[in-house]
Amino acid sequence: MKRLVLYVVLLLAVGGFLAWAIAQSPGYVLITYDRFRYESTFWVFVGLVAAIWLLALLVRWLLGVLQASGAWVNPWSRRHRERRVNKASRLGQRELAEGQWAKALGHLKLAAEHDRQPLVHYLGAARAANELGEHEQSDQLLGKARDCQPDAALAIGLTQAQLQIARHQYAEARASLSELQADHPHHPQLLTLLQQLYVELQDWPALCRLLPELRKQRVLPPARLDELERLAWTAAVEQAGVEEGAAPEQAREALEKRWQAMPGGLRSEPLVVRAYADGLARLGDEGKAEEVLLAALKRQFDNRLVERYGLVRGREPARQLTNAEGWLKSHSQNAELLLALGRISLRNELWGKARDYFEASLRMEHRAETCAELARLLTQLGDIEGGNRFFQQGLGLIDQRLPAVR
Repeated sequence: MKRLVLYVVLLLAVGGFLAWAIAQSPGYVLITYDRFRYESTFWVFVGLVAAIWLLALLVRWLLGVLQASGAWVNPWSRRHRERRVNKASRLGQRELAEGQWAKALGHLKLAAEHDRQPLVHYLGAARAANELGEHEQSDQLLGKARDCQPDAALAIGLTQAQLQIARHQYAEARASLSELQADHPHHPQLLTLLQQLYVELQDWPALCRLLPELRKQRVLPPARLDELERLAWTAAVEQAGVEEGAAPEQAREALEKRWQAMPGGLRSEPLVVRAYADGLARLGDEGKAEEVLLAALKRQFDNRLVERYGLVRGREPARQLTNAEGWLKSHSQNAELLLALGRISLRNELWGKARDYFEASLRMEHRAETCAELARLLTQLGDIEGGNRFFQQGLGLIDQRLPAVR
């Protein structure tokens, strides 16, 4: 308050002095230069100089205001544009993660059009458009990404393949990934997409060929790789030799070739062995199938292999029965083994033994297929009533697994 009073007093003093000086004498100023001539009173000249000085201060202040608040004066100023791009980018990325595809598409397109590094925005916008079903726009955005950053061909190609897989455009995805694989054969994300594609296509031989590289690059956890390897080789063996129109000799050759190409450790896997034995039986070599199953069961007892062992017809049914009965010492209460023994006994025409094994299997586990085998045997032996009874029991067990009819 005191300072304000002091300023007012000084201002009044200066004003009074100026008024007194002007009243004493107006003064005279003359400026000439070549043909230019300026003359006025001294105090008018002083006022003009003061006005010019104040005008310079005003211009300087206005320039500072324009620089500090250019966004308000010019919405497309550099600083405001950067803020708009950053805001659009943040919103677009968040909306993309939240699944708000339409909003994400709008914000990411805006960010891409005004950012000096638009690649990530174009890729995100392409994904959002793809999720909206706007596949043509998605491809156009990927094209813009290529145009603005040609050196990012790998990132753009991987995104394109990922979107093509999501659209079920498997042929196009395969072409995209094959092109990238020529230049980047060990890239983890590329290998991951190839693995996903082969699973979708059920191209198990191709997946089997890819597995060593997947393991080498540690693309998946070891446990997942082991599971995938079993799945792929089992399915590949099942597919071998079933091509339409293939001659029996060609089919058998394809099956053996696939079996020999398999990593040695997998040849003792029950699922793979069962698939190989099924292929042999399908091609008419049940004797070889029985030998393969027997060798695997000697290494590792497995219910799935036991079930197949009971279904195939070996070269020597009596020896097959003896082999299977040998497992009773360790697995006397195994329902699957007892069912298999009943089936093998049927092939040996040992009707009483077959009946005993089927009934023993039913005591261990009440299953529809065991009821069916026993019903078939009793009917063949003339016990129509007993056969019908077990047929009804089997149907009842099947009905329990079926949805209710309303």
